[in-house]
Amino acid sequence: MTSSYRQPGVVLTDHRFTVPLDHARPGGETIELYAREAVAGDKAGQDLPWLLYLQGGPGFGANRFVGRQAWLDRALDDYRVLLLDQRGTGGSTPATRQTLPLRGGPAEQAAYLTHFRADSIVRDCEAIRPRVTGGAPWTVLGQSFGGFCAVSYLSLAPEGLNAAVITGGLPSLDAHADDVYRAAYPRIERKVAAHYARYPQDVERARRIADHLLTHDVVLPGGHRLTVEAFQSLGLMLGAGDGSHRLHFLLEDAFVRGPAGPELSDAFQEQARGLLSYAGHPLYALVHESIYGQDARPTAWAAERVRAEFPQFDAAKAIAGDAPVLFTGETVHPWMFDTDPALRPLRETAELLAARTDWQPLYDPAGLAVNEVPVAAAVYHDDMYVDTAHSLRTARAVRGLRTWVTDEYEHDGLRAGAPRVLDRLLALTRDEA
Repeated sequence: MTSSYRQPGVVLTDHRFTVPLDHARPGGETIELYAREAVAGDKAGQDLPWLLYLQGGPGFGANRFVGRQAWLDRALDDYRVLLLDQRGTGGSTPATRQTLPLRGGPAEQAAYLTHFRADSIVRDCEAIRPRVTGGAPWTVLGQSFGGFCAVSYLSLAPEGLNAAVITGGLPSLDAHADDVYRAAYPRIERKVAAHYARYPQDVERARRIADHLLTHDVVLPGGHRLTVEAFQSLGLMLGAGDGSHRLHFLLEDAFVRGPAGPELSDAFQEQARGLLSYAGHPLYALVHESIYGQDARPTAWAAERVRAEFPQFDAAKAIAGDAPVLFTGETVHPWMFDTDPALRPLRETAELLAARTDWQPLYDPAGLAVNEVPVAAAVYHDDMYVDTAHSLRTARAVRGLRTWVTDEYEHDGLRAGAPRVLDRLLALTRDEA
């Protein structure tokens, strides 16, 4: 069943599809996927090639654009665009603290969530492609984790693709989660140093907030506990083009004077709650480390374990030693399932996923070495979220992949640089073809 409607300059159509939960059991349980088709208003009746968009994450639904916003404006010049909510997100059978108990207990929930990685997403795309395009291949645009999915697509079903465009999402083909985070913490430290160089006043502001949290039990609106580790995780913002500025504005008015003395302001607490809460995307926390699982080794809370190798991130030691408090980045930790009300009911499920030892490979290095699909990838210099060295090693391993390495943008370059970024990458795929 479909329904169409208009926004300025664009015609939108809602699509819903039924696909197997486990594509290895096509006759078994099914789930529902949601996707939004977008086409330029003056081209709605034309026969256009399709572009499939895969969002970053994991755990986030596709962008909800209004009209021809951001990169979509450039894409609609040439394509019909399918904005797919990947399974477990948005309107595609969402996986949350409210819905997962329908599966049963933690063991059943964890087993269910093993079907929510890139390989299943790619097979979803192949299941719906004949119904969308009539069987014709399409171009995939993958942002961040969506780029990971695009590399899986090139590995598992290259026949479904005319071209692949990847922005900030070339994964390592063989790195374990430990390797990923061992490379990540030095990058994060560099981003924090750059932030403090830009805003030196924030060194003392962050130390003051961290010291307060080490000596006070702060519960945010909605029940989220603001620990010092949770405060440090606000450094996730530093991976975006405007993130350093947004972090600065957050820190500058953190305290007000109340009857008992200085306390964290309601405005600061409300902003922090919105930034820290996983209520809208719990799947991110649940399966984030599993996107690096490809062998018999468990991920076993890799970000938390590897952090211990970098003692400079210990806020209490920083305060005691008169050092800057370092923020952290795109890492998921077991304590998040204690501090966040949206994650607390899922703690045991997360533990079971972290302990799994039967992850299957997500990429085919041999197939990628003889790839024939035109591929172009934007690699952002010193990307905080995806290691540049890992990305470039993968670029060399994929036959015909062309890279645009730039320090003009951060990880969100597709948003910040649209439509220029998309236009350049599409041109690279045409040159390769």
